[in-house]
Amino acid sequence: MDDFSEIEGYMLSCMKDSAHDAQHIYRVLGLAVDIAEHEGGGVDMDILTAACLLHDIGREEQFKNPAVCHAEAGSEKAYAFLMSLGWSEGRAAWVRDCILTHRYRADRRPVTIEAKILFDADKLDVTGAIGIARTLYYGGHENMGLYSRGPDGLVLDGDEEGPNTFLQEYRHKLEHIGDAMYTARAREIATLRAPIARAFYESLLAEIRQSHGL
Repeated sequence: MDDFSEIEGYMLSCMKDSAHDAQHIYRVLGLAVDIAEHEGGGVDMDILTAACLLHDIGREEQFKNPAVCHAEAGSEKAYAFLMSLGWSEGRAAWVRDCILTHRYRADRRPVTIEAKILFDADKLDVTGAIGIARTLYYGGHENMGLYSRGPDGLVLDGDEEGPNTFLQEYRHKLEHIGDAMYTARAREIATLRAPIARAFYESLLAEIRQSHGL
């Protein structure tokens, strides 16, 4: 289709957040193409490409009002934009549904292979070294601490509940991100990247404890 330059331009006009910037979109698209190539056919690449390019265009609405779900806002914006380009209602709705389900929600899971690939590709971008970098970058933007200490002064390893820290984000989210993936290729990539993130976490925790004389 010859609409993708317009879709890309619209995406670029919507991206404001550095942790979810245009480079994140291009990485997700590249990962999605990789996954699709391992699926053995049956993937509508036009749907997948449009969904990847547009999946985070609702971020601005969420920044303005944290109660807004960026997947919900973005899915409706994408649908309206694709309809304005002359896409059929069915194909625009297909992309909308991919975007709606790319954010993990227990009551809303991806159904089509394109939606599952988008979900997996998006989650892969928080694995390995890039996942650590993005989490630290976003955490700094949100004033999230690296770690916390218990009442006894001990440095907590992140497994605890309480104020959100980088160590908590790793233990509660990043460490388990591969478990939620749908495609074999995504799980393979996540498995390859996991030791990199784990090594960083363990080194960081050890250095912090050493600095506190623990």
